[in-house]
Amino acid sequence: TFLLALTFLFLFSGSVYGDDLQGGWSAYERKDYKTAHKLLLPLAEQGDADAQFNLGLMYQKGHGVPQDHKEAVKWYRLAAEQGFIFAQFNLGQIYQNGTVVPQDYREAVKWFRPSAEQGYAKAQHNLGWMYAEGHGVSQDHKEAVKWFRLAADQGFAGAQYSLGMMYQVGLGVPQDYKEAIKWNRLAAGKGIADAQRNLGWMYAEGHGVPQDYKEAVKWYRLATEQGHAVAQFNLGGLYVLSTGVSQDYQEASKWYRLSAEQGYVDAQVGLGLMYSEGKGVPQDHKEAVKWFRLAAEQGNAIAQYNLGMMYANGDGVPQDYKETVKWFQLAAEQGIAQAQYNLGVGYLQGQVVAQDYKEAIKWNRLAAEQGYAQDQFNMGAWYEYGIGVDQDLLLAHMWYNLAGSNGHKDGPKYKNILEKKMTPQQIEKAQ
Repeated sequence: TFLLALTFLFLFSGSVYGDDLQGGWSAYERKDYKTAHKLLLPLAEQGDADAQFNLGLMYQKGHGVPQDHKEAVKWYRLAAEQGFIFAQFNLGQIYQNGTVVPQDYREAVKWFRPSAEQGYAKAQHNLGWMYAEGHGVSQDHKEAVKWFRLAADQGFAGAQYSLGMMYQVGLGVPQDYKEAIKWNRLAAGKGIADAQRNLGWMYAEGHGVPQDYKEAVKWYRLATEQGHAVAQFNLGGLYVLSTGVSQDYQEASKWYRLSAEQGYVDAQVGLGLMYSEGKGVPQDHKEAVKWFRLAAEQGNAIAQYNLGMMYANGDGVPQDYKETVKWFQLAAEQGIAQAQYNLGVGYLQGQVVAQDYKEAIKWNRLAAEQGYAQDQFNMGAWYEYGIGVDQDLLLAHMWYNLAGSNGHKDGPKYKNILEKKMTPQQIEKAQ
């Protein structure tokens, strides 16, 4: 900030411009921006890095001068070229964000690095993220951890959270939930909502700490007080499941709604289900469709399947099989076994789409390979009778057997019937 830069000057610099700089700072503190600008401008033009940096801030914020980002960049650059760490950091952020100048990650790294090497924690943290994301540099998680740790060791809360995340997921360091807990706790204690949510999740899952749902609720709630969408969803889930709190669908719907309204896709799905089932809210299929659609349009496969079902049944929307197939297809392509099964049945029966045994086999096989018992049974029947595939009693036996193993009541029955058509050698080979 303006104050930070000037305080740094007065404590550590013997600049001959000290009196005018102090006058400029005093004027700024009084919000007498015109006087501040009048005192700082000549110093900046004479090459004083502190004045150049603070003049850049004034142009960036529009204090005492019309807001002018190009002028801000100009003065930041002059100060940064003299090694002024705050100007280097600000200039790096401007290039990172790309709102004032064209986004340029390499240029951002160029300015973050000298600031970070001089020990500025914010620059170290940002440089770490550039390595973590591979922006402007080759992705290097070990290098990211190095910079996060340097900033975290200075007590910078954002870096403590980031370092905790690296330990949590095992990037750049071996996965270590205890270390993740340590760093997330430090950041959470300083009010970092992401860290509070992470602590809640680790207590809920028992990662790095004994499982403790009450502690999970505590940390989720702290994060929700800051409007953290994921924590809102997580807290809602605990109310649904009655873990750490008494089951309360109304409370769950409250938290799902807050999260969903921020665009969090899992909460949109959850809220859609609550409206569909009338849990915690009056049953309302139109509202269910609304929330499923928002999530489906973000690519959520479960929402796509549910929206397809709403169109199939005419719940909340006019019945529309073309829309049903559209949403089932999108869900099926993402691996939702029920959608694959329904598509397979549709192509087999030819009622919603043109009959196509090859497409039916394709979708049923995908669901069967995920362990969906009904499709495994269907695959057995198709191989037994040669529907859409070459007849193969051995494969039919295999699929009937798998279906039975996964709980399909007719799997063993049809396997035994099939064995009557098979030779002892075939049965032995099938088993």
